[in-house]
Amino acid sequence: MYILSSAKIRYSIQDHLKGKYPELQFHFCKNMEEAKGDLAKAEILITYGEDLTPELIEAANHLKWIHVISAGLDKMPFQAIKKQEILVTNAREIHKIPMAEYTIAMMLQVVRNIPLMLESQANRVWNQRIKMDELHGKTLGVLGAGAIGSEVARLAKAFNMKTVGMNSSGKHVEYFDEIVTPKDLDSLLPKVDFLVSVLPKTDSTESFLKKKHFETMQDHAVFINIGRGTTVDEAGLIEALQDNQIAHAVLDVTEEEPLLETSPLWDIKNVTITPHISGITPQYQHRAFEQFEKNLHVYRTNKGNYINVIDLDRGY
Repeated sequence: MYILSSAKIRYSIQDHLKGKYPELQFHFCKNMEEAKGDLAKAEILITYGEDLTPELIEAANHLKWIHVISAGLDKMPFQAIKKQEILVTNAREIHKIPMAEYTIAMMLQVVRNIPLMLESQANRVWNQRIKMDELHGKTLGVLGAGAIGSEVARLAKAFNMKTVGMNSSGKHVEYFDEIVTPKDLDSLLPKVDFLVSVLPKTDSTESFLKKKHFETMQDHAVFINIGRGTTVDEAGLIEALQDNQIAHAVLDVTEEEPLLETSPLWDIKNVTITPHISGITPQYQHRAFEQFEKNLHVYRTNKGNYINVIDLDRGY
């Protein structure tokens, strides 16, 4: 069994896999450019999911399983993968801890006015008039009540927040006081103090949030996007921020990445921008390969169920 990786993997993980499975042939590459010459031999491919094209899939004529060690799948050539009936799994649940902690950190940053406190310290100013608020009793809305969204809600409960989640089915999810569906969006938005989007990039989520949606939110509300930048009409968000229709936006993702230097978002005072890093921690690859090993056991024994199987028609 030939297992090829086009993702740059830590040497400690490489050594662990080679030592634990000496009967399997692992070949680790730094990128797809280095790996593509071996695609025709590969039965299993490990990738971050952004380096595949229909042509590469066609060349991988022995490929049976692709394991994507990230949650994002928006650049995957699903039609070519479906044509060759290749199994696809991803690592969507490994992000829930760092991304939920990031979200709570950003919420606290805004309500406790931490940037102004740091600015005062840098300027040696003893300012006791800095306005601060609490998370206690506030309402949190989460668009995308999956693994990450429910972990955000779990942590929010430690601050006695009310939690409302949105998913496509309307089925109850742990740690949410209430679950709504996309048709309820207009009635949800005026109620929230914080709105967190964990929406993936799909045809149905393209520009899901528009200027009209931000106009219905409370003027003290905070919007946090840790999903995908394409789910927001960025021009509409910019106008809403400039008109003070919401109080603040925290953007870990943007429509175009890296965010252009000419983007007005850089200059809007009530915006916090981070470079798509909310899910990155030193534990990332270790968690991803714990999932890979569980799925590898299923693949080899045909016993049990795969973790995070992707619906090739839906793309997630």
